[in-house]
Amino acid sequence: MTGLLVLLRHGQSTWNELNLFTGWHDVALTAKGEHEATQAGQTLKQAGITFDLVFTSLLTRAIETNRLALAALGQSQIEVRQNWLLNERHYGALQGLDKKATTEKYGQEQTNLWRRSYDIAPPPVEMTSPEHPRNDSRYQHIASSDLPSTECLKDVVARVVPFFNAQVLPELTANKNVLITAHGNSLRALVMHLEKMSPEQIAEFNIPTGVPRKYQFSAEMTIATVEYLGDPIEIAKATQAVADQSKRVSR
Repeated sequence: MTGLLVLLRHGQSTWNELNLFTGWHDVALTAKGEHEATQAGQTLKQAGITFDLVFTSLLTRAIETNRLALAALGQSQIEVRQNWLLNERHYGALQGLDKKATTEKYGQEQTNLWRRSYDIAPPPVEMTSPEHPRNDSRYQHIASSDLPSTECLKDVVARVVPFFNAQVLPELTANKNVLITAHGNSLRALVMHLEKMSPEQIAEFNIPTGVPRKYQFSAEMTIATVEYLGDPIEIAKATQAVADQSKRVSR
């Protein structure tokens, strides 16, 4: 027997609402994001799923989503392990910029390359910038050379997959149910690995906020089933909203 794995992207954040590149910048959930998090917990409860262990990133929006979801699920006392390796992709010098305005300034093609190409990173942020993680006390225990000044999805895969193999996979093979509450790109990196997607396939794959994605595995840890939990119509709307972010009107 192997355990279940559920991936949960954090609920809408304040910078999601403003259509800004967020990355490692630490922002809170909106009221909608809080509702999405609670709804995710209720969905898991309705599905009869409970967990033995939870992993989150070090970013507030994931931590708070996780807290609200577990409260709705009735598992507030479960062990939660936080790790920076599950953080969102670092968007470098794009962090804090409006996605639509960036598209207007640099063009659709260049912006799409930064947002969605597998191996092309945005311009790096300066080492002295508040947006560089070396200037955040939460990351002072990590070697500066290991902290990113920008990342492409390939870079995120390079940190997320080894973390999964070392920290999560042994728990699943020990028949423990695991929840990972993280971010659009760190979860896309994991989905790419689990579902053996190509760079072209993952470029078109969008993860909606606050919707649990459940995996069941065979004894050999190959995927037996994978599905989103919840209302299919609402899930489709939420997924399309993520895909449409670069098309929204600049504020």
